[in-house]
Amino acid sequence: MIEVQDLTKSYHKGDIATPVLRGVTFRIAPGEFVAIMGASGSGKSTLMNILGFLDQPDGGTYRFEDRELTGADDAVLSALRNRSIGFVFQQFHLLDRASALENVMLPFLYAEQDVADETARATRALEAVGLGDRLHHRPSELSGGQQQRVATARALVNDPDLILADEPTGNLDARSSLEILALLQTLHGTGRTIVVVTHDADVAEHTGRILVLADGRITEDRPVRQPRDARGALAEGVPAGEAT
Repeated sequence: MIEVQDLTKSYHKGDIATPVLRGVTFRIAPGEFVAIMGASGSGKSTLMNILGFLDQPDGGTYRFEDRELTGADDAVLSALRNRSIGFVFQQFHLLDRASALENVMLPFLYAEQDVADETARATRALEAVGLGDRLHHRPSELSGGQQQRVATARALVNDPDLILADEPTGNLDARSSLEILALLQTLHGTGRTIVVVTHDADVAEHTGRILVLADGRITEDRPVRQPRDARGALAEGVPAGEAT
């Protein structure tokens, strides 16, 4: 699914270059559930932007689904991003005056061709995240956890191959965080490839593998032997930090 080799990235201000990624190398197989964990400033958001074709590295190579994409033009990357990747962000990025259904339908505006049954597909996506009874609610009428579910449904509506979630629980309380982690675990169970970017070790322990990013380098790559079970914790009423 994903193969990056010696990725580098620096940001420039005048004559000063600040290295952010310093030779990042890893692979993610189809169907994996992976956390990229690191402190603020470690380079994890920059890496996610590159994985999602929102930015280009300065050096190294990036292969996605066996296709070399380093240096590909914006039109190719934009089309691939809209077709193959679903994004979930810490900030929900919902339109305040639009209903949940209308927010989920937004990716169809950028589709390369007309999509049949747009309303039906958006409805199914909301039903898949447990919001079939909130189709016509606006964001102000939804809880934070429900808003993040709408954002997740929006990420799913084009049936992407890869879901990239950047701090998806960062603005949520403990129970809402568990609900989102349970949803991601359920999606992973259907065969989705999911990459979660997080600073939170507890969130990372709900995945199947952890890549630790520090000072622009992968310093650890380890499997999670017994992932925390968000669905079980919800059923038992256990706070996220105590879920096992």
